[in-house]
Amino acid sequence: MGRRKKNFILEKVEITTVAAEGKCLGKVEDKVVFVPYTMPGDVVDIRVTKNKKSFYEGKVEKFHSYSGDRKEPFCEHFGTCGGCKWQMMSYDKQLELKDQTVRDHLERLGGFKDLYYIPISGSQTDRFYRNKLEFTFTPTRWLTDEQIKSEDEFERRGVGFHVPGGFDKVLDVKKCYLQDDFSNAIRDELRSYLLDQDLSCYHIRDHHGLFRNLIIRNTSLGDRMVIVQFGEPSDAIEAIMEHLKNKFPEITSLLYIINQKKNETIFDQDVICYHGKDYMMEDFEGIKFKIGPKSFFQTNTDQALELYRITRDRANISKDDVVYDLYTGTGTIANFVAGQAKKVVGVEYVPE
Repeated sequence: MGRRKKNFILEKVEITTVAAEGKCLGKVEDKVVFVPYTMPGDVVDIRVTKNKKSFYEGKVEKFHSYSGDRKEPFCEHFGTCGGCKWQMMSYDKQLELKDQTVRDHLERLGGFKDLYYIPISGSQTDRFYRNKLEFTFTPTRWLTDEQIKSEDEFERRGVGFHVPGGFDKVLDVKKCYLQDDFSNAIRDELRSYLLDQDLSCYHIRDHHGLFRNLIIRNTSLGDRMVIVQFGEPSDAIEAIMEHLKNKFPEITSLLYIINQKKNETIFDQDVICYHGKDYMMEDFEGIKFKIGPKSFFQTNTDQALELYRITRDRANISKDDVVYDLYTGTGTIANFVAGQAKKVVGVEYVPE
């Protein structure tokens, strides 16, 4: 059977509901079409990028009309970065659509009927809520269509986020609203430093270059951890870390990694503590958690606490119960419910 035709236009498709991975969908005759950056109520022309037997995937070529629930995104990188999928709709609308998705999965796909649903407990804020963010350095930053059409010359070294669908495509980020502005300051300072000193960025295909990755973590107690991942040994590393230490005295854990593997995972890497502690502390209702550079911790601190409270209340644990917390991470849920149980057992494969 020959390959199915793609790169054609589906005209005036009404977007009707939400799908996985932040996409929404419409229907054309007997096939559904998945489209990012749309929402129910939009009417769009779609350029088909994938044509399968039972579905299309595509991107918006033209908007004919917009959903009445649309709002203006607050981030200049929205639509290119891929970090936020639904900034064009209010948070209340996002919660409504997520609630609909859960019900669809359980009722339509799972076949469950007459279920009782607990309302979603929404976050208090939709910006600056993350306690961990990871940036990637690149020697060939991704240029937007507008930048390419301008025919201007651009510095190609940059630091930011991977563009969806491209492991080697990194968008240089000016400001991110996911983590507080300390994160933006660290990222911008390292970008300026590497350009001023004419230092290299790691090339993901050729596997060489110095600046590779940046991880920034924080806690509600004021601890701030910065991890710089380098792609090769260099005499410049000492000066880079000293510059960060002097420029940002707020950093409580300044760490670095020299990773010469072909992937960026750090679980099998030696983490070197350059300055301060090699861990952070978090506090949930008097329970203190020690978080290292390799430790998993829920990325929205306030919502994590809300999640654990709901879990504890709904579990209805008694003093005779033994509780198993699988994939326990730093043992957050296990420790949080320990006071109600006879015994808790946390299971985790990452020793840190």
